[in-house]
Amino acid sequence: MLQTMPPAKRLCIDFSKTGGTAFGPDKDVPIRAHGRRGIGTIPTVRGETKVKGTEKLTLYELAAADRAVRFSPHCWKIRMALAHKGLEAETIPWLFTEKELIAFSGSRTVPVLIHDQSALGDRVAGNQTVSGEVVSDSWRIALYLEERFPARISLFGGVNSIPLAEFINTWADTALLPSLAQIILMDIHTHIHERDRDYFRSSREKAFGKSLEDVVADKPAHLAALKQVLTPVRRTLRNREFISGAAPAYADYCVFGMFMWVRCISAIEPLESDDPIFAWRDRMLDAFGGLARNAAVADRGRR
Repeated sequence: MLQTMPPAKRLCIDFSKTGGTAFGPDKDVPIRAHGRRGIGTIPTVRGETKVKGTEKLTLYELAAADRAVRFSPHCWKIRMALAHKGLEAETIPWLFTEKELIAFSGSRTVPVLIHDQSALGDRVAGNQTVSGEVVSDSWRIALYLEERFPARISLFGGVNSIPLAEFINTWADTALLPSLAQIILMDIHTHIHERDRDYFRSSREKAFGKSLEDVVADKPAHLAALKQVLTPVRRTLRNREFISGAAPAYADYCVFGMFMWVRCISAIEPLESDDPIFAWRDRMLDAFGGLARNAAVADRGRR
């Protein structure tokens, strides 16, 4: 029957804290809005890229009005993690207001991953038949992939690197994300499904304590603040190809997911072309055969 993954208990990698942050239920709502060279070696996996046998991975992802546009920063962390592991997943578009579609997971937000293993059997959840283990929350999904697919290249570069990746993940969620949000909130509102707009506006205006229009009003100031927030990443990338070193790993995906959030839903360029982060982002866009560069974006005329 369906097995829902409890926090860390099923993992040999024992983390009692799996990403609780100062954010609301959709992971991109700050509770306190004011208080957040060359080409490197891209890891590859030889041989089969699909889960073996009858196993199947399914990933629920946040979608815009155009269901091909998947813009959640947290879902992008997992898209990159799956590619890093050489795994394929069926992706299912999900809207903010479709809480019932993922009720079987015990979560109200995505990403939600289902690892369908035939031996586990089926369970009916609402009008869906779901098989296998269910994991929600991007950090917990990353740990799950590392635990369940140990023969594939490590997401973290080894167990000793997991605490540092968790720190980067927390920094991205609590400092970088709210800084970017103040730049792109209106673009998100414009491009999400009309069914989601009332929910999105009311929840974000409650979080920020002002209208969406007022939040994004001073774009030059927000871009300047973002530049400051990114200082540790910028200094790190002056001396290396990736945040994780010579090749990207989950710490890179935690930060890159935030930039894919912007790229997929907004035409705003948050980085200056001479910023080391700009060059790093280009390397990340080209990783795994251009997985991120070729992703659908809300404005079809740009890339």
